[in-house]
Amino acid sequence: MPNEMTMDTLAEARGLPVYDSAGDKIGNVEEIFYDEETDKPEWIGIGTGFFGTKRVVVPVEGADMDADGYRVPYSKDQVKDSPDIDSDEISQDTEQELYSYYGLGYSERRSDTGLPEGSAGTTDRDTDDADASVTRSEEELRVGKRTAEAGRVGLRKWVETTPVSEDVEVRRETARVEREPIDQPVSGAEIGEDEVEVSLKAEEAVVDKQAVAKERVTIHKDIETDREVVQDELRKERVEVEGDNVEDRT
Repeated sequence: MPNEMTMDTLAEARGLPVYDSAGDKIGNVEEIFYDEETDKPEWIGIGTGFFGTKRVVVPVEGADMDADGYRVPYSKDQVKDSPDIDSDEISQDTEQELYSYYGLGYSERRSDTGLPEGSAGTTDRDTDDADASVTRSEEELRVGKRTAEAGRVGLRKWVETTPVSEDVEVRRETARVEREPIDQPVSGAEIGEDEVEVSLKAEEAVVDKQAVAKERVTIHKDIETDREVVQDELRKERVEVEGDNVEDRT
């Protein structure tokens, strides 16, 4: 059996985790909003890390407390997209908007729990001759946007080998023998062996390689705007008048 939701139990539970209908953690109990007339808790303010500065609340109605914390019958996304609370008090207009958002019936007359008596569409009647009224609510479409990964683009560099060839002109020295006849006497000449040697040189092709930057490839991100059609179904309450001698002033 879940523990009864009272101001004392909620006050002691500040800082405890709050889990959604799937068991995922939404945040921690941070604030308690209560009915000033009945002194009954009505809303649990949740402190979260991923909602940024936005303040969100969930109804006390339907929330259960156990040893691990509080569990609410709503999804994390539904709580995240709930109307923003920008003050320390919840106005009547904001409260009516919250009731409608969470699918709860709303009545301007307070009940013992601080929530509207009965379910949605319950008639607020007195036993005397006073006027009776019923509040009609309807859902409104609230469209938001979130950023999601749509793909990845990357650059990868690899090495490929290409054979090349180039003609190079090289020079080399050659030996040419020239014989010149001489017919004259030589004094002091000795007949014997002799030997001379000439060094020949030649050019050789030398290969050297140098890395040269040829191109810079950069990924830039641009923004393109498209339009999408969001479709859903909205529920709307209808009020039908029954009885005799009734004038429907619409």
